[in-house]
Amino acid sequence: MADTFYIALAGNPNCGKTTLFNELTGSNGYVGNWPGVTVEKKQAEWKKDKDVVLVDLPGIYSLSPYSPEEVVSRDYLVNDRPDAVVDLLDVTNIERNLYLTTQVLETGRPVAVGLNMCDLLKERGDVIDTKRLSKMLGVPVVEVSALHNKNLDELLNKAVELGKKGVAAKGPKCFSPEVEDALQKVQKIIAGSVPEDLGRWYAIKVFERDADALESLTLTKEQLDAAEEVISKVEKDRDDDSESIITSDRYDWIADVMAACVKKAPKKLTTSQKIDRIVTNRVLGLPIFIAIMILVYYIAIGTVGTNATDWVNDNLFSDGFFVNSASEAQYNKDQAAYDSQYYSDKIDGYIAAAKKKGIDTSKVEAAVSDGDISSADKKLLRSFEAKAEAKGVVATNVPEHDGDGNLTYNGGKLVTKLDKDGNAILKSGQKLDVISKVTLADFKKAVSTPAPDQHDYSGFVDSIPNAVTGWLTNAGASDVVISLVVDGVIGGVGSVLGFIPQIFVLFVLLCFLEDCGYMSRVAFVMDRVFRRFGLSGKSFIPMIVSSGCGVPGVLSTKTIENERDRRMTAMLTTMIPCSAKLPIIALVMGVLVGADNGAWWVAPMFYFLGIVAIIVSAVMLKKTKPFQGEPVPFVMELPDYHFPSIRSWALHIWERVSAYVKKAGTIIFAAAVGIWFLSNFGIAGWSGGSGSFGYLQGMAGAPDTYMDYSILAGIGGALSFIFMPLGFGNWQATASTISALIAKENLVSTFGVLYGLGSATENSVTMWQGFANMFTIAGTLHVGAMCAFVAFNMLCAPCFAAMGTIRKQMDDPKWFWFAIGYECGFGWIVGLLINQFYELVVFGNFGFWTVVAFVVLAGLLFQLFRPMPKWDEKDEHILDSLTEESIA
Repeated sequence: MADTFYIALAGNPNCGKTTLFNELTGSNGYVGNWPGVTVEKKQAEWKKDKDVVLVDLPGIYSLSPYSPEEVVSRDYLVNDRPDAVVDLLDVTNIERNLYLTTQVLETGRPVAVGLNMCDLLKERGDVIDTKRLSKMLGVPVVEVSALHNKNLDELLNKAVELGKKGVAAKGPKCFSPEVEDALQKVQKIIAGSVPEDLGRWYAIKVFERDADALESLTLTKEQLDAAEEVISKVEKDRDDDSESIITSDRYDWIADVMAACVKKAPKKLTTSQKIDRIVTNRVLGLPIFIAIMILVYYIAIGTVGTNATDWVNDNLFSDGFFVNSASEAQYNKDQAAYDSQYYSDKIDGYIAAAKKKGIDTSKVEAAVSDGDISSADKKLLRSFEAKAEAKGVVATNVPEHDGDGNLTYNGGKLVTKLDKDGNAILKSGQKLDVISKVTLADFKKAVSTPAPDQHDYSGFVDSIPNAVTGWLTNAGASDVVISLVVDGVIGGVGSVLGFIPQIFVLFVLLCFLEDCGYMSRVAFVMDRVFRRFGLSGKSFIPMIVSSGCGVPGVLSTKTIENERDRRMTAMLTTMIPCSAKLPIIALVMGVLVGADNGAWWVAPMFYFLGIVAIIVSAVMLKKTKPFQGEPVPFVMELPDYHFPSIRSWALHIWERVSAYVKKAGTIIFAAAVGIWFLSNFGIAGWSGGSGSFGYLQGMAGAPDTYMDYSILAGIGGALSFIFMPLGFGNWQATASTISALIAKENLVSTFGVLYGLGSATENSVTMWQGFANMFTIAGTLHVGAMCAFVAFNMLCAPCFAAMGTIRKQMDDPKWFWFAIGYECGFGWIVGLLINQFYELVVFGNFGFWTVVAFVVLAGLLFQLFRPMPKWDEKDEHILDSLTEESIA
């Protein structure tokens, strides 16, 4: 077997390098991390030759070690020594791209240069003299188009040929005579301490006083002193520091290359430039972006994505679905006929009337609720019917419910307000829909008439939970195992997988905007706004992505070069409400405004809360030493608009969606099992309970409120004091918050279980009322406590999967725990302010925590508006002198 031949792909961001990688390999290959850092590492075999492995280096502008991406690229080229390098240039920005090329050529590896997007250059009328450019660079130059798969194999064959012959690039003489002379002297001084093929590379790094490069060398004091003397002389003659001299000379040489090799057409606006005059306009840029984002979220969240997600949740993880349309139509017809008779309401109403007559109905309720009436149940019902007939039981004015269990009025309109006892609250002119009379004959007919069963119709496919329950039951599995698998694993993981269609549609649209070149413009437009708050415009893209899911949002912070800005963005980006938080918002909307379609402002209000939290946090953190300093100057290529390569677009979508899916199979899986255990195991402490520890549902006499005796209830009760100042210091609210750390969408389902609301959803009036009751004090809804609860869950630490991603991006346990602590602390403070000031204004309450709220508010305002502190900031990458103790 031949030895593996490694080719590194180098280039600026947005030069088409990843498209080239995908075209040559046919896949996104192995994806991991470079050792010691969180920067993604990609490598895959060439389709034409499996012995050739392509390593896709991160997109960078130079090999100076100012960002993790630059560090790993430089280390790979200098230390790992690939067999050859392909340097890809975007010819529409060739002057900027050539800066990196000059550095790559100095690494002493065989190099082939690819000129990408030549078709776009020809549209402009510009011409590049490829032969002249090749001569000036000293390496082969090939015109290619990664998007249209043109000349890609030719480029790679050139690299392989050079690599196998061992023809290393020598690097152009791109510096002024006095600098070239100085470099030769430095190279002689360090000659015995560096590899021969890297002599010029290290001479330049020593001349720049590059701390990272010097740290890897073992130079004597005599060598350092001699080199410092040479460097100092040039600095004195040029009246500039050595690093700036090198940079200036590179650009001067590049200008000469441009003059000799590039013939530009007469100035005229390209199509992209014409579009940019509108979309990056100071006045129109932001409104256009907002309009585009509204359209994206309308499609992903409001229509296509939501409809698909609802189908998955309702069919795969709830009721099942039909593959036979005729059978489905017949079932729907039969179900509508059954619902129109209100059999369930008649049964419940008649049993309630019998109870009022003094008849014991407890066992009857259990018998009819099971659905499958046994012979013993039938005997029980005959006895009940005889007693009811003897007492002349007749139910009157029995309320009607819709298919979701909601009360209706005026012929089917939804009742949206209930009192604490569950009775409808109606306005003048509204009349509750009722069944005027239910007789014993009506009761018997209702009990004896079975509801249509989907399983009796051809072409019905059962839901995953139901199917698995059946399989496990038939296999003889215990109740504990069935509950673990169905409620714990499938319930927990399924709640995440249900959002995949919505996430997929969102990323189809966002990845298109990103790949076609628009998102680069958005970062440019938002840089003007974000810079005022201490963030780069590049921080905005992760926040947009996080509105779909925090996992890929945090991952996308890797495009931010400055480490402090990257860490701050990773910390704050999950404060934007993601799609998993939408059920919580829907719950609050239901409580505050019911089904009122004019309540469109509620959801934007919480998005606005997230944005304000990010801005306030950014301003405050920038005034602390760990995050000090201005954001780095905004540098990002603005590629010409183009329709993205279908392959690259699809792979881009897959990367984002798979990051979301992976959390369902890993972190969510483990956490869901943990929460299941905590909520289902405990001590049977109810009246008549054995007092022993075990699986609560399986114990004798377990009540519907068995979870009150669970381990989760104990933990929630122990921690509830933390949230008392926020107005929701009960164990149920605390337990719901804990479960939301697994996945935010778990909060609603956990709340429903804790309050015995069954399968009620965030759109159910029953759920709205139960949620409102948790914040009702002396008959009054405590809006402040409810909003504090939601604000905390919106702003605190994200789900476990996003936390794990933050941990990887921070690459430091201390920074990770600081990020989680800050998010939880900030969320708690916002909740405290909302609740305490609401109680002060509405109820007139003033106490210890009110004082604390005022003190905290004063502290926040001080940190927000105090002048920016000044700290001495030292560049850790460039030394002032080669004789500094740090390298002695």
